[in-house]
Order: sequence, then structure tokens, then C-alpha cells
Amino acid sequence: MSSSRSLLRGRGSHDSGKVGMVELFFDLVFVFAVTQLSHSLLAQLSITGAVQVALMMVAVWWVWIFTSWVTNWLDPEKLPIRLGLFGLMVAGLLLSSSIPKAFTDKGLLFAGAFVFMQVGRTVFAIWAVRGEPLNMTRNFQRILAWMVLSGVFWIGGALLEGDRRLACWAVALLIELISPSLYFWVPGLGRSTLTDWNVEGNHMAERCGLFVIIALGESLLVTGATFAELTLDGQSLSAFLIAVLGSVAMWWVYFDTGAERAHHRIAHSDDPGRQARIAYTYLHVLIVAGVIVSAVADELVLVHPGHASDAGIIAIIAGPWLFLLGNALFKFVMADRILPPLSHLVGLALLLVLLPFALNQLFSALLLGALTTAILILVAAWETLALHEKVTLPGH
Repeated sequence: MSSSRSLLRGRGSHDSGKVGMVELFFDLVFVFAVTQLSHSLLAQLSITGAVQVALMMVAVWWVWIFTSWVTNWLDPEKLPIRLGLFGLMVAGLLLSSSIPKAFTDKGLLFAGAFVFMQVGRTVFAIWAVRGEPLNMTRNFQRILAWMVLSGVFWIGGALLEGDRRLACWAVALLIELISPSLYFWVPGLGRSTLTDWNVEGNHMAERCGLFVIIALGESLLVTGATFAELTLDGQSLSAFLIAVLGSVAMWWVYFDTGAERAHHRIAHSDDPGRQARIAYTYLHVLIVAGVIVSAVADELVLVHPGHASDAGIIAIIAGPWLFLLGNALFKFVMADRILPPLSHLVGLALLLVLLPFALNQLFSALLLGALTTAILILVAAWETLALHEKVTLPGH
């Protein structure tokens, strides 16, 4: 296919990894999705509710990250790709709108929209790479086979109820999660290779960083909207400041040095496909989950600063814990380290130490929120100072 007719994203130029405005427009759908997820978790703060929301959150992340992979290969500035993204936006809005009732009367809408996005996008990609090297077509054909297989379980689960729906959807999601690690192996078609997954590292790193910004932005929106409805007093103002400082600390942990270093590493890597698969496709879901759960925790602390249920206590601690775990693993994979950053490991340990004391009601929800935020600030300050010292030492 001639370069003028090719729908592939360019490689090697200064702007080849730039995120397009249409991609940012597409992301607005997922601002709504993240809001729906956090509200759903808040509405059903139980083990069953947490499992259901976790499954939907991973599904939302999965459909977004797969779309980011495709727009890493295909140029969203070309008209057919842009129109394809608009079609996915419509399906994404339907998916997002069904989240609160996905396990009741809107299961078929959730599953149908999800399968349409996964299967439809892959069929579109097969059409878009016609005339390109055969390995690209084969790659998408293998992906399509896995998406169709998982789609059977998504649709089948939507026709069931209760725990059977949850079990069926868990199988469907597991199929999708393991497929990249198996290189989408299909009998008769073989398996893909990391060479087939040649990604534009700048684009992938920026896309995932923008999703983290989406999640953090939703957290701030929840904080601001909740605070606006409260009576202004010392407790509500303290809870507000603690929530905002917590979001700032999470931004600092991810964006101050970690995201930029990882960005530079994948952009200059000889094997960007492997790093994009592990660090960005898989590990970022922990980071995003941590922000979403933290948003729920912030609202709990704002509304009930004096006391939290056991489920609320776990949410207040689990949000920062998931966030730090995701960052620790992300930085471990993307850097030449023997271990994850010590600051992150200490932060994870301190959060676990808080748990038994909190469950014994030794802290108010407000104090517990303050302690978890203090731990996030400690981790951010520790890492910043450690890296600054390492850079400024003579001979380094």
C-alpha cells in the first residue's frame, strides 16, 4: 500500500508519537466511566460489590488500552480511523451508562457494548491494514479469534443472573487478560511476536499517563462536589484538604520522575513491545484502581469523618496501597533495579500496619485519611529527595 493511502501511524519523526485531539476527545467517554465505577463502588461497599466493580473496572481499562494499542499502530488523523473512534465512543457511552446496573437489568447492554468494541475494533483494524505486511493482518486475525471466544462468555453471562453472571464474566475477562501473555496463539495461525507489536513508545507512555490524569481528575471532582454539599466546619474543611493533598501526592508519586523516566526508557528501547505489554497494559490497571478506590475513600471521609465501617476502613487503606503497589511494580519493570523503590515498599508496609489498628476503631475516619495521605506524602518526598541526591552526588 502506498504511503499516501496507508492508514498506519508514522514512525521515527518528531510528531509520530503525538497524541491526537481525537484521542483526547475519545477519552472523555472514560471520564464518565471512571465516575460510574467510583459511584458504583460507593453504593455497594461490600465484598460482592467490590468484586463486581473490580471486574468492570478491569474491563473498562482493557477496552481502553486495546484501543490505545490500535491507535498506536493506526493514524487517528486519517479520516477512516477517526470515524472508527467516533463509533467506539458511542459504544463506550453505552458501556459506561450501564455500569451501575450491569449486574441487574443492564447486563446485556454492558456485555453487548463491550463485545462490540473489542470485536468491532479488531475487524476494523484487519480492514485498515489490508495491503500492509502479512504479519500485521495475522496479528489482528489472532486477536479477533480471542475476542470472539471471550465474547461468547460475555454475552452468555449477560443472559444469566447473580453469581452465574459474575462467574461467566470472570471467565470472559480471564480469557482476554491471558491472551497477550500467550501472544494470541491460535491453532493454524500460530502466535504473534513482540516484533509484530512494534509500538511508538512516546505515544503509549503519554496515553497511559493521560488515563491516570483522568482518574485523578475524577477524584478531585468527587472531592469538590461532595465538599460543596457539606456544612462548612473544621471537620469538613480538614477532610477536604486531606483529600486534595492525597491527590496531589499521588500525582507527585507517578508524574514527578517515574512517568518521565519510563517514558524515556520505552521511547529509546530496542524492545518497546515487551515493556508496553507488561508495564503499561497490565501494571497500570493497579495504579488506576488505586486512584478510583481513593476517590471513594475521600468521599467516605468527607461525609462521615467521625466513623467508618470495616468496608470503609479497608477502602481508605486499599486505595493508596493499590496505587503504591502499581507504581512500585511499574518503576521496578521500567528501571534497572534489583528491587522496587524502597520508599514505595516502606509506604506499603506502613499502610498494612495501620489496618489492624483502624479495624479496632482506634482512629476516626478523618484521622485515618490523614495518616494515609501522610504516608503518600512521605513516599513522594522520600523518592524525590533520594533521586535528587543520586543525581547531584559527585561522579554520578
